[in-house]
Amino acid sequence: MVRNVESVSSGRILPVLFLGVLMAALDIAIVGPALPALREHYELSERAVSWVFNVFVLCNLLGLPLMARLSDVVGRRRIYALDVALFAAGSLIVAGAPPFEVLLIGRGLQGLGASGVFPVASAVVGDVVPPARRGRALGILGAVFGLAFIVGPILAGILLMAGWQWLFLINIPLALVVITFGLRVLPDGRAAEGGRLDWPGIVSLGSMLALFAYGINRIDTAAFLSSLASSDVAPYLIGSILLVPLFVRMEGRAANPLVRLELFRKRQVAIVAALGIGAGLTEAAFVFMPAMAVQAFSVTKSTASFMLLPLVSAVAVGSPVAGRTLDRLGSRAVILASTTLLTIGLAVMGLMSLTITTFYVASVLIGLGLSGILGSSLSYILLHESEAAERTVAQGIGTLSISIGQLTGGALIGAVITSAAAGLGGYQAAFTVIAMVGAALVVTSVFLKRRSVEIGRTAEA
Repeated sequence: MVRNVESVSSGRILPVLFLGVLMAALDIAIVGPALPALREHYELSERAVSWVFNVFVLCNLLGLPLMARLSDVVGRRRIYALDVALFAAGSLIVAGAPPFEVLLIGRGLQGLGASGVFPVASAVVGDVVPPARRGRALGILGAVFGLAFIVGPILAGILLMAGWQWLFLINIPLALVVITFGLRVLPDGRAAEGGRLDWPGIVSLGSMLALFAYGINRIDTAAFLSSLASSDVAPYLIGSILLVPLFVRMEGRAANPLVRLELFRKRQVAIVAALGIGAGLTEAAFVFMPAMAVQAFSVTKSTASFMLLPLVSAVAVGSPVAGRTLDRLGSRAVILASTTLLTIGLAVMGLMSLTITTFYVASVLIGLGLSGILGSSLSYILLHESEAAERTVAQGIGTLSISIGQLTGGALIGAVITSAAAGLGGYQAAFTVIAMVGAALVVTSVFLKRRSVEIGRTAEA
């Protein structure tokens, strides 16, 4: 049972949820333009500055089950306000330009706060919106991410003229508005019962991913084999590998596991997990494109932010087209086309002589590719491959896989850029490596079910 819901008008609630989700979603679109300024301010290598992205993703990933559970126990209103407050506190720490280590703590707080904003907002929609209108309400919240990717580069380009700190200070007034009105209009939404949180799973997964990302980030790709065996890399990678069986064992015993391992016995679910990791890894390349533009064309950091507009416009156009095409052609055709476009775009960015024209052509191809694989395609497959009782857990597999890919990608790209030739050559080497990942995604997509089989599975469900 959920209490204190019926008396609240959803018309007053949705704007508060929309603004909170927009605030959190803008971070992804803004952090890319912020990286060149942060690197310059702290005199960092690309290897080091990549942790501005990595720490956020790691804390966001680990915070998802925690905030979802707390919203059931403590109440939607309190946890939503807490999440927004954590995000604002992290933003304030980052904007204060503290020592870099303290800045990373601020980014971690931002990631932890952002982890609960969208899931709790979705739960509130389920609490207060009638079933016949829930799809429309959730669609509005989902559209916020597309809006953030369009508005983000424009907003970042303007704010960078005043200083990179304003990219984070802009969150403070938004957070105050969300908290003030959220505490007034959001329902308590406290669940009467719920299972225990999987703390062993959270700790083991977090440790495993942190060790893996740090080890990957320390690799010298110019001397790959010797680097793997070095004390800077080997202990961390070995430690992450040793934690895998421990995590699997814990998840097998947990009453409410982070990941329901039985689902991976279905080939389609395992393929989706692989595609999600690859998609998240390629998405991480998007974050480094403004810094690449600064190196390639000697433009200002503000101008480099505006140069992302073709990519985000391609995502905005491609996402609804891919969604409509799923029902007509099936997920296999959509994902094959998307991964092919993505790979071509990454290869153009990494291998061709980079001019303004090739940069924009590659950006559009990458945007169209990402729109097809990061949009509704993976969720579409998981929806068809899971029973009704498993659908929430199955969707969590998609989110987890993409987050793992983002974390790995951020660490890997930072390592490649630093290890390869200085300047533009390092960025192009990184995009060449990611293009190889894209090619692997194309091959993986071939093993998805054909439309006729997918339709048959849907009919049975």
